[in-house]
Amino acid sequence: MAEFKEKIYRVVKKIPPGKTMTYKEVAETAGFPKAWRAVGNVLNKNRSSKIPCHRVIKSDGKVGGYYLGTKKKTSLLKKEES
Repeated sequence: MAEFKEKIYRVVKKIPPGKTMTYKEVAETAGFPKAWRAVGNVLNKNRSSKIPCHRVIKSDGKVGGYYLGTKKKTSLLKKEES
């Protein structure tokens, strides 16, 4: 599980400000194409500001969950767009 988590974190760290990836894209990029739900579970437990998990969204374009709440996630994404 630690290896999986580290691979997910490596992918997410590379998402530049103002850009997003879906949970599914993160899973595929990390080499686990069917593990998008597990990606969400890993990112939900992240508390490090070095891992910009707010840049990972749902495949339908909705923001998805965030440990500080969806309003905060939306706010962070909008701030990065400008």
